[in-house]
Formats: sequence, C-alpha cells, structure tokens
Amino acid sequence: MNNVNSNKDHILIIDDSEEICEFLRKYVLQPAGYYVTTAEDGPSGLQLALATHPDLIILDYALPHMDGVEVLQALNEQGTEIPTILITAFGSESVAVEVFRLGARDYIPKPFKVADILQSVRRVLQVSRLEKERTILLTQLQRTTTQLQILNEESAQRLKELNTLYEVSKAVTTLREREQLLERIVDAALNVTGAMDGQLILFDPVRGLPKTQVRRRHMGENYQIPDKDETMYTMTADLMTTTTLQVGEKTVGSLVISNKYNRAPITKHERQLLRMLGDYAAIAIENFRLLGEIEAQQEREKRELRNLFEHYVAPPVVERILQEPQNVRPGGQRQEISILFADLRGFTRFSAQTPPEELIVVINRYLAIAADAVLKEEGTLDKFMGDEVMAFFNAPLSQPDHALRAVRTAWRILQTMQELHAQMPPHQRIPFGIGIATGEAIVGNVGTQHVVNFTVIGHTVNKAHTLQEMAPANTIWICQHTYDKVKRMVQAKRLPKVQFKGQEKNAEYIYEIIRLTRAAV
Repeated sequence: MNNVNSNKDHILIIDDSEEICEFLRKYVLQPAGYYVTTAEDGPSGLQLALATHPDLIILDYALPHMDGVEVLQALNEQGTEIPTILITAFGSESVAVEVFRLGARDYIPKPFKVADILQSVRRVLQVSRLEKERTILLTQLQRTTTQLQILNEESAQRLKELNTLYEVSKAVTTLREREQLLERIVDAALNVTGAMDGQLILFDPVRGLPKTQVRRRHMGENYQIPDKDETMYTMTADLMTTTTLQVGEKTVGSLVISNKYNRAPITKHERQLLRMLGDYAAIAIENFRLLGEIEAQQEREKRELRNLFEHYVAPPVVERILQEPQNVRPGGQRQEISILFADLRGFTRFSAQTPPEELIVVINRYLAIAADAVLKEEGTLDKFMGDEVMAFFNAPLSQPDHALRAVRTAWRILQTMQELHAQMPPHQRIPFGIGIATGEAIVGNVGTQHVVNFTVIGHTVNKAHTLQEMAPANTIWICQHTYDKVKRMVQAKRLPKVQFKGQEKNAEYIYEIIRLTRAAV
C-alpha cells in the first residue's frame, strides 16, 4: 500500500485507454474511497506494481509492449502476489483459464457495468484482507512451532500437520457458495483427522435450534453422502468427538467426526486438529453470514433509494443514484438550485365549461408535456398542483448547468405545447406561463414516516412561483440570478425591477426569455 495514502486501499489500473483509466479513477474508485494510480502500458504498469505493491491491480488484457498475461507472468517470476482483476474486450474460455492459472482473482469482459467493477473490487479486496490476516496468524503459528521443532521429530511432524491444516482452512474460508462451504468444512475435518464420518450442525438463526446441515463419509479418496438411515453416533468415547464452533461469545454450531464403522480410535492429537479447524470453520461461517447481511443491507438501501426517487427523476438519474448512493446525503441540506413553475393560463375557466371526462384527458396531455420536458433534462419532478407543475434542478445529484437545464426545460414545454395545439380543437388550446428562479433552498425529505416527499423549501421557491404568476401566457420569466448563469446562451428582454416578498429592500431586474442560442441547445 502506498505510504502517502496508508489509510486507503491502493488500486493500480493498467490500461492503455486514458478514458477508461480516468473514468474508473475519478467516477468509480475514488468516490468509493480508494487511492488510485494508473499506467498506460504493460512495462510501466509492471514497474509501478513492483515499486508500490498495490492492494489490487485492475489489468487490461490488450496492452502495448506487454499484454495482460505477460504482466501476470512477470509478476509471478518476481515472486510478487498482487490480487488482480483482468478486464478485456476479447474474452474467451482459454483466456479465462490462462489468467486464473496465473493467479488472477476475477475476469470481467468489456463493456463492463460500474456495479460489477465495484462488486468485484470489494470482493477481491475482502478476500485479500482475510488472506493477509490468516498469513499473519500463520506467521505467528510458524514462529511458535519452529521453536518446538528442535525438540524432537514429533514436533516436526506436528508442524507439518499444522501447515496442512492451514492450507485446508485457507481453501475453506475463500469459498462463496454456502452449500459448497459447509461441505468443504466437513471434508476438511475428515481429511485432517483421518476420520470416516463427519457431520456439521448449525443453529437456526430464527428459532435457535440445532439442525444438521451436512453429513459426509470419507471412503478411500472420495467423499460421499451416507445413507440417511445410518447413524454415526456411538457410545464409545474414543470413536467419536465433537468441537464447538464459536466466534467470541457466540456459538455457531458444532463439528462432529466418528469412526464408528472402522473402529479406529480418535487420538488426542486428532481431537486437537479438529478444534483448530473448528476455529477456522466458525470464522468462515460467520464471515459468510456477515457478508450476506452486508449485501442484503446494500440491496435494501438501493430499493429504498429507488422507491424514493423513481417517481421524481428520469430512469438514468435513478441508476446513477444507485451506483453512487454516497452522493445523496440523508436529511435536509442547503444548496443552490434552480426551480421551475409552469401553470396553465385560463384553466379555471376552461374546467368550469368542460365535462369531467374531457377535462381529465386534456389536463393530462398538458401535464405530460411538462413532465417529459423536465425528465429529458434530468430534473426532479416535485409535484403537480392542479394545473400547475413544480420541478427543480441540481438535486438529488449535482448539475453544474442546472440553471440552463431549467431554461431549456421551459423552452421545450412551450415548443411542444405549440405542436400539441396544432392537433387540438381551439377551445382546448390553453397556454403555459412559466417562472424560473435560482438560489439557495433547503433540499430533503419532507413528511411523516408514512408519507414522505423529496422536495425543496425556501425563499427561492416563493420567488419562482411569483415569477410564474406574473408571466403572461406563452412566456418564460426568470430572476436575475438565473439570467446571470445563462445570459451567454439565451436572448432575453430585461423587464422592470421587482420587489419579491422577503426581500423588499432589494428590488431586482427580471427577464423574459426571447430565444435560445445554438450554444444552449
């Protein structure tokens, strides 16, 4: 890990595409809390990897001067083991077999999804941390057993057995499929102790009752599932033993071995090996459970975010929120936004003269125009208030050009409205009046535990609504702050100063949008 960023996992990206390197660094990995360095070809990437020894390498297969496989081969020749994820646009089974043989931890074809990259990075780093922790434990264990080795040959034999136990346990704790993990634990117990029958019992997390998860029998070089009617239990003490699987004060279950059928006594040393394996097994089972809880929590958070925002913003914005949930802060916050109000002029008179069935159809067509325009600019559709629409920009995700997005939305509403009018009878042709204001507001979830809305409150909201009320039909009126942000991209007419409620001492000019320039479209 790089000394300058010792508190962050160091990820080295080796890819000859500057765009991919920059995208992964700036928009995927750094926001997720990782320290990132990059290299543009195989030789420089290899040199940087050997010099800095990063926690993880994201390696492109097709590289100039030295491809991804050659980089992995060179690292192996140097005796350097660095977890590696290979990404390639030329995926095949032979390539996958080759890179996994050389020690790659994952293989992702291009084009890849951001969520797949992040999930792979987190999984590989988590496995790497567990391996490092086990390595530290093994180092301590080897240091202790080395002192015993000089005592007699029996100590040397014990050390060999402990190393074998560690290798078996290492394989156990890296498995990701639950059933495979549990079977491998029992197989490992039979392997290290030489016992014939094994059984893993775990406590039901809901009812707290013990339940047999796996039964296995060791026959020669094979592991089998014994007949369910056969029992491995015996009253002869030296033919059966059990060890409790425990993590801290929590009991996970128990691991049982038996030689009931071959009548071979289980030695004190084999019982000790079983207890040691049980410690590894308990940690592996608990880590698997915790990882499942973390993944389930992440899925719940994604569902909550999706449920909160999918009715307000465009689907692409929802997906970006799910990919970068850390950019959406909980609770309320003060920030600059642009707010748009659009109201149908003369709708009250029209509604009084129109049958309800026709009225609903007409208003929905107009509201759809406004909603579609907001979503096309990736704005947030706040609410419909009768014949009025409210939307805002620059939240929940940052939009540096939020004022321009609001103006483009308003312009699109008026243009689409004219197209709709051409298809409607004269008495249904109702114009919009639109107001836009830019400034600070409080953005967040407002409501109760049963009903909540993501909305904005504050003086800027009132200002935008006032501008909408003042704007004549078929016009867009904006405040001074909005104009300052878009003046190079619009043609606007300056109107007399207005004193808005809440700022009576400071009247300001307002503006009517005449047209958009080419730079704004």
